[in-house]
Amino acid sequence: MDWVTCTASPECAGSARRPYGRCLAHLDAGELDEVVDGLSPGSAIDLRATVVGARLLERIVAATRGRPGRSRFDWATFPEGVRLGELVFGGDASFDHARFRHLASFFGARFAGNVSFREASFGRELSLHGVTVAGHATFDRMRVGGDALFGGTLFGRAASFENADLQGFVTFDGAAFAGDANLRGCRFRRTVSLRKTRFGGLAGFSGTRFSAGAHLAPLSVGRHLTLAGAWAGRDLAVTVSRCPADLRGLEVCGRLTVRLEGAEADLEGAVLRGPATVRGRAGARLVSLRGLDAEELELADLDLSACVLAGLRHPGGLRLSGCTLPPAGHGRTRRGFGVFSGWSRMRHPGGGARMERTGGRDEDRSPWTRNG
Repeated sequence: MDWVTCTASPECAGSARRPYGRCLAHLDAGELDEVVDGLSPGSAIDLRATVVGARLLERIVAATRGRPGRSRFDWATFPEGVRLGELVFGGDASFDHARFRHLASFFGARFAGNVSFREASFGRELSLHGVTVAGHATFDRMRVGGDALFGGTLFGRAASFENADLQGFVTFDGAAFAGDANLRGCRFRRTVSLRKTRFGGLAGFSGTRFSAGAHLAPLSVGRHLTLAGAWAGRDLAVTVSRCPADLRGLEVCGRLTVRLEGAEADLEGAVLRGPATVRGRAGARLVSLRGLDAEELELADLDLSACVLAGLRHPGGLRLSGCTLPPAGHGRTRRGFGVFSGWSRMRHPGGGARMERTGGRDEDRSPWTRNG
């Protein structure tokens, strides 16, 4: 501990208040009145490692008129439900290692500085719905036993949820990240929804585990979306526009649905156990299917003219519709696209080729049988 601890008992590590030498939870009624009477909007709050009951919290909120300054709740314990909705934290706020036994609601709160919930533990639901964070937000390695609500939350700078363990339903619907969002290694144990979520920079889900259904659709990503090495135990839906999507090493046990609008995706080394569909619009393209393991994959309206296909595990399960391939005579045609045996090439005005399934056995057809 980097603070003077409470002398009330050897078991209490609460931050001691001068001149009493004890934490706020162990002050007598008159001492606590003196402390509370000295608070005003913007006052710093120090409840580190303190047991913060509902009555103590209510008095502090009332004394600061819902506008505390620098707030320290690291290692604090909240034995009752916490409702801090609509508060305005005028300085940085830290809840690192804090323990919330019941509901923790910050609905509509505003953090003027940075906020941190690193390794915080929530026994039940957590709500940061409609919260605004002007600075950095950190939720690394936090654990939420119930639902976690981040819908409509605005993150003004970078936000990190690395290795967070979220055991209930999770929603980021309508949330906005102005900077990078790091969700690397997160564990979503129930359904997670990121519908209409906006990322100003990186949207990073590398190594994330989606145990139930996941809806990342539609996403607005300013720089880069990565699901490299992620795992989905059930269905996964991803819709992204105008940014690269790194899906290398992605493993999906259920159905995978990817929609790309003016975007490019890399599926190198992905393992798709269920049916999969990748559809494109506005010049969307795939850059690699190298080493892809997918028994049933449909590609529609995609530019495959530079796609790497070496080591495709189940070429017979590939279905194409309206896709563009290299023009005839391209140097990589037979080496890279021999997998398309049994498909016919049809010209279209943009150059290249559009592929349509032809009859007959695969071994009876060359990869570039011309119609007409």
